[in-house]
Amino acid sequence: MSNILILCTGNSCRSQMAEGWLNYFTNDEVKVFSAGTRPESINKFAIRVMSAVGIDISKYISNHADEYTQLNFDYVFTVCDKAKEICPIYPKAKQMLHQSFSDPADATGSEEEQLKVYVKVRDELKYYFKNFASTIG
Repeated sequence: MSNILILCTGNSCRSQMAEGWLNYFTNDEVKVFSAGTRPESINKFAIRVMSAVGIDISKYISNHADEYTQLNFDYVFTVCDKAKEICPIYPKAKQMLHQSFSDPADATGSEEEQLKVYVKVRDELKYYFKNFASTIG
């Protein structure tokens, strides 16, 4: 079984949604973790937009990236440039991968306008991690 870690800054939106997608696309056949360099509570909009596609991330928790530095990972992803810049060292990681996604938490405007940004990022994460999951399955 592969171990995968997904990192972003807050571990509240992008990495949580990516974790949900990877769990979905791999049918829980890999162990997926997510963490942040400055963890925050799970974002309510991230929960809503994932729930809209049938994926429940409401019980996920935010973790600090340092909690996982001594674990063996097949893949460690950074999904934002800030996390990549200050990412801790994962000496036991077989492969480090980076793909930056916009931070939906930076969205402004009405709730509807903000949700559109979350949906866009959710869908970008979906396609990226669906493609990745097809290469490891």
